[in-house]
Amino acid sequence: MSRPPNQEFQEWWNKQQSANGSEDLFPSSSENSSFLTVEICSPTVAEKERTRSARQLSWIYLLKFQQIANSIAFLTNGFISIVRTANRRIVTSNSAPPRSDSRLYRVIKVFLTVSVILLVFELVAYFRGWHFSPPTVESASAEVVDLAEYVYANWLDIRANYLAPPLESLINMCIVLFLIQSVDRVVLVLGCFWIKFRGLKPLAEIDYSSDVENLNTEDYPMVLLQIPMCNEREVYQQSIAAVCVQDWPKDRMLVQILDDSDDLGVQGLIKAEVQKWQQRGVHIIYRHRLIRTGYKAGNLKSAMSCDYVKNYEFVAIFDADFQPTPDFLKNTVPYFKGHDDVALVQTRWAFVNKDENLLTRLQNINLAFHFEVEQQVNGWFINFFGFNGTAGVWRIEALEECGGWLERTTVEDMDIAVRAHLCGWKFIYVNDVKCLCELPESYETYKKQQHRWHSGPMQLFRLCFSDILRSKVSWLKKANLIFLFFLLRKLILPFYSFTLFCIILPLTMFLPEAQLPAWVVCYVPGLMSVLNILPAPQSFPFIVPYLLFENTMSVTKFNAMISGLFQLGSSYEWIVTKKSGRSSEADLVAMVEYESESLLKKSTVSRSSSESGLAELNKLEMTKKMGKRKRNRLYRKELALAFILLTASVRSLLSAQGIHFYFLLFQGFTFLVVGLDLIGEQVS
Repeated sequence: MSRPPNQEFQEWWNKQQSANGSEDLFPSSSENSSFLTVEICSPTVAEKERTRSARQLSWIYLLKFQQIANSIAFLTNGFISIVRTANRRIVTSNSAPPRSDSRLYRVIKVFLTVSVILLVFELVAYFRGWHFSPPTVESASAEVVDLAEYVYANWLDIRANYLAPPLESLINMCIVLFLIQSVDRVVLVLGCFWIKFRGLKPLAEIDYSSDVENLNTEDYPMVLLQIPMCNEREVYQQSIAAVCVQDWPKDRMLVQILDDSDDLGVQGLIKAEVQKWQQRGVHIIYRHRLIRTGYKAGNLKSAMSCDYVKNYEFVAIFDADFQPTPDFLKNTVPYFKGHDDVALVQTRWAFVNKDENLLTRLQNINLAFHFEVEQQVNGWFINFFGFNGTAGVWRIEALEECGGWLERTTVEDMDIAVRAHLCGWKFIYVNDVKCLCELPESYETYKKQQHRWHSGPMQLFRLCFSDILRSKVSWLKKANLIFLFFLLRKLILPFYSFTLFCIILPLTMFLPEAQLPAWVVCYVPGLMSVLNILPAPQSFPFIVPYLLFENTMSVTKFNAMISGLFQLGSSYEWIVTKKSGRSSEADLVAMVEYESESLLKKSTVSRSSSESGLAELNKLEMTKKMGKRKRNRLYRKELALAFILLTASVRSLLSAQGIHFYFLLFQGFTFLVVGLDLIGEQVS
């Protein structure tokens, strides 16, 4: 076996050679011929490293190639999955009963047909070179040309002289509305910054934070707690339990379960839950209407007509999926003390499922801005905002003075807030008190909710416009109600969002004589999205999907706004928002722990009732399994708009309009994803 080379000696030898330069370690042959000069050559360390890097280069390229192949495979699988999902949705949609076409959908279909025809026409002109040297009507008439060139020359003349000027006027009008709404948004954000910077908060005159047993119960006002519900199978337990464990003297509160369910099984479950809490000493009653008129407003109006209501001073209202903390009343009722002109104390919503999917994340951005900025700024500076319909405490005297609950619109909460404001009452918003609730997890549920929330305000504006003008409040408050509260935020916002980004922008691609500036398409909307997302900074990675999704939702909001303004049939449609009950287990466990000591001291629930409770739970699970099967569906308006925007993006590509092309492409793809119901809950 040969001896391994001495690398250390070789390295030392090379260093010595480089250090001495031309000097030799041994005498040259001319000086001393008896010595033999030996020159040893070997690669240096740097050369070895370069040699190793060259050998590894092929492996690096192989790894890069593997990464590219994996990316291509991932995109291919995703595309195939989307195609298969779309195919299933189409098959399911074809098997479903036919739906009547809405007016807006028919208009969008006509627009799509015209867009496709114009795109084909522009493609022919592009490949014939007419974009570089466009023909004129005079040249086409004087020369012997084909029919297509003659038609294209006349089309250029028509769009330049007759179509582009009115479109340009419409663009200018929408830009003005867009800038006004943007200024309003900036002012709200600055107001919120001022509140945060100065630490401004509403002050309470009394503190109920000490133990109930050490205080006189007469110091606590009588409070009525109402839970209106309708077929709320998934969430009735958690809402009833959360209200019943309020840290408030039991003889100073009464819980009303206002059940409008038409499902006998759900009615039985809710009755059993009410009886369980009655046995635990809670003052709770169950009410069920035989004639279910007026939806939620009719339900609340019926409950307030009871004779015992006159014994109570305040009423707290919670929807079926809301779970107030045990100290909710202690954190809200004190704001009424010493403020006899305060009618409402509204608290903030917090969401248990905000991270469930992309749809809930985007909803959380919107609602975080609504509560953190809009409600807080309006509540502090003008003492008025729209009641959110739940998680709030009303002074019963104020409800009675402004006429009580009315059934004339689908936004009974906004209706009674406006009437109370016109009567001179003030509102307080408490941002620090949060009430847990759920967000819609499916696009179908969210779309129906948004339709109701945007059609109702237009119904209300049409009904109360004359009342606002005749009211005794100041003209400044009247102007705020009419121009800011209703027109700007409820009418102009959905109008220009849909018109500008879904209609005008595609039209400008086919009518290039009318230009939509890039700052309107990209820069200002991007800045507004940044402002909207500030109250939820953890959602900054979703800023681009948020901007695109808000434009996608503009078609639903615009349709709802038109329906409410012109009294169309769908504006009076009330569909209960479906809940999933995801927060039931954790919150019920917490409530059980909260009540454990008192239940151990005095338990009135027997073993038989526990067994009956288990039987009810088993019945609930069986009914869930036998319930109506959910499915995803296709949304035709969104799909039609997707094809319009993608068609316009192709036309924009021919004109080399970079920002417009990318915006139309991504916006069209977003409409396609939403139209195929690929956002939100997916049902296999």
